Amino acid sequence: MRDLYEVLEIDRGAGPDEVKRAYRRLAREYHPDANPGDQEAAARFREIAAAYEVLSDPRRRDRYDRFGTTDDFDIANPFGSGPGGLGDLFEAFFGGAGPFGTERPDPRAPQRGPDLGASISLTLEEAVAGVQRDLTYRTAVSCEDCGGRGAEPDSTVEVCAECGGVGETRSLRRTVLGQIVTTAPCTRCGGRGEIVEAPCATCRGEGRLVRDETITTDVPAGVDNGTRLRLTGRGAAGVRGGPPGDLYVEIQVLPHDRFERQGLDLIEHVAISPAQAALGARLLVETIDVPEELIVPPGTQTGTVLAIKGRGVPRLNGRGRGRHVVVLDVHIPEDLEPEEQALYRQLAEMRKEEVGLDQGITKWITNVLKR
Repeated sequence: MRDLYEVLEIDRGAGPDEVKRAYRRLAREYHPDANPGDQEAAARFREIAAAYEVLSDPRRRDRYDRFGTTDDFDIANPFGSGPGGLGDLFEAFFGGAGPFGTERPDPRAPQRGPDLGASISLTLEEAVAGVQRDLTYRTAVSCEDCGGRGAEPDSTVEVCAECGGVGETRSLRRTVLGQIVTTAPCTRCGGRGEIVEAPCATCRGEGRLVRDETITTDVPAGVDNGTRLRLTGRGAAGVRGGPPGDLYVEIQVLPHDRFERQGLDLIEHVAISPAQAALGARLLVETIDVPEELIVPPGTQTGTVLAIKGRGVPRLNGRGRGRHVVVLDVHIPEDLEPEEQALYRQLAEMRKEEVGLDQGITKWITNVLKR
């Protein structure tokens, strides 16, 4: 029996995360689906699964480190029910429990397909208004030629006589702790529980085909960055005619050059002149969808916040909208004409304010600002 750490290509001091990463890397490389017909790869895959089954279990790993063996370890029979078996591999590939967990389903029964994920990028305008978008993603679809059975139309499918249709065989072993029953996938039917006389030539007996699907997705108004939409029945097709899984679409909202979103509110900075700030003004503000008039009261200061109700983001799957929030910034002109300077001086004299610099200081400040 090879050293289990050597099998997973890790050091004896490797932590649980490192053990798991090594297992997933090697399992993907030597998985039978990735190496069809390669018996050496299949044997290596079983060896990797068996090593991981021991090293992922702290109790069994400790026993192996101390005694070079475990209470129920058998390198030739790695399909036990403990943690780290092939169920972890199915989770790595499909995101769910595999057929070798504590509750193994009937291998001949239809099984629900795995869920899938995809993403859509939207502008802020699209996220606010809602939009229809075409989405292309890779998935498994039921084979039309065999109807998902995996067999040619006129061929027969019989219950495996070796395992009686359960997809696995059991064996009794004697250990120092007593008799232990271990299970393994049936070698005759490959764990399917049935024998297909003539596998479908189109899908090679799988019952499913992998291809790109394009669907039209309705994105509701009010979605935010990170929103996940669930499209029921749009995931991968199930095994043996089982129902498809779901498709989860994650929304990515692109940054906007004018607006910043905070919840249901849209924030915008608007510059006004000193005269508008002092005397008040009526401004035409471009909201996300329509122009709206905004009243600036006299004596407005920089940083004043005004809001237009009902012009923000719609509440997702609800009623009402947020606000269009305007942050006012008083913009001081930098290049004044002589007539404008005279008017500012006149205003300063009326308010008894000290203004103006001598030419030497003005020239020095100008040179500093140009650096």
